[in-house]
Amino acid sequence: MTDTRPDLQLAVLIGRFQPFHNGHAALLRKALASAPRAAIVLGSSFHARSAKNPFTADERAAMIGVTLSEEERGRVTFLPIRDYYDDQKWSAAVQLRVEALAGEGAQIALVGHFKDDSSYYLNHFPQWHLVAVARDDSADATALRRALFETEDMAVTLEAIASEVPLAVRHYLKAWTLLPHHARLAEEHAAIAKYKAEWARAPYPPIFSTVDAVVETAGHVLLVQRGAAPGKGLWAIPGGYLEQRERVLAGAIRELQEETGLSLLTSTLEDALEDVRVFDHPDRSQRGRTITHAHHFNLRLDHLPEVKGADDAALAAWVPVAQLASLEDRLYDDHFHILAHFLRLPE
Repeated sequence: MTDTRPDLQLAVLIGRFQPFHNGHAALLRKALASAPRAAIVLGSSFHARSAKNPFTADERAAMIGVTLSEEERGRVTFLPIRDYYDDQKWSAAVQLRVEALAGEGAQIALVGHFKDDSSYYLNHFPQWHLVAVARDDSADATALRRALFETEDMAVTLEAIASEVPLAVRHYLKAWTLLPHHARLAEEHAAIAKYKAEWARAPYPPIFSTVDAVVETAGHVLLVQRGAAPGKGLWAIPGGYLEQRERVLAGAIRELQEETGLSLLTSTLEDALEDVRVFDHPDRSQRGRTITHAHHFNLRLDHLPEVKGADDAALAAWVPVAQLASLEDRLYDDHFHILAHFLRLPE
């Protein structure tokens, strides 16, 4: 059913809102008209800033908040939800947070519209009442981010997108683009655009194969700090592209040694291998469809071998496993979740 009902107690709106535009605003108006309270689920929260996710959860909440009246703000609750790169885990987390807010036995509505493949998430909550809204093509978040990052004159750009975002959001974006984040993310956006352009003439969309090495010992894990965009300055698991005539384990060890200078024998690393898992979520990388084989090595040493950043890593360091949770918003792509899987971190 897609009609509204008088017994609904909470209306849910799910999105990334990167940035919040008129299409989102129409959905929010419908949510507020459908129930006395609204929950806005902020996807991709706790994620490192990127050209795809430039605004933090707090910034998006503030951006949306400035478009609401005082009465409306009192009816809205923001629920930040991380990317789990696992649909079942993600939908379970959303359901848990929403139903805890709504209360036992509450009638819940899910507000949305099926615009494209990115709307598949609406099918994950069959227990909620769907309130469908006609698709609004007046704004597109991807195009808006492109405008913000490719502009040579921000004043002209903000005027050009005036019909696509609420006025209060336009003022918010004007202030936000003056922050240091904007220049770094514009650089990242340009690097990704160049990368994709190089593959644009391929006869079919490329699928990239990469390898990663999660190395732990003495309560620490070995990470590198990326030296170039995308993700410049972010922490990452040592890894890279698989070479044409290379097995995945050999590639993981090669990338590990090239990026960290870890001087252990190949045979020692092979003996330390505990697990291998494929991470293949279609949205795990901004660069395109990238499937990685992540290898977990446990050295079981009582000391930390010497390491040094090399190749495209600006720095290599042993990081205490206990500190990884506090680094979630400074880890590249889905690397926090790869670490969480192998090291059994709470998510």
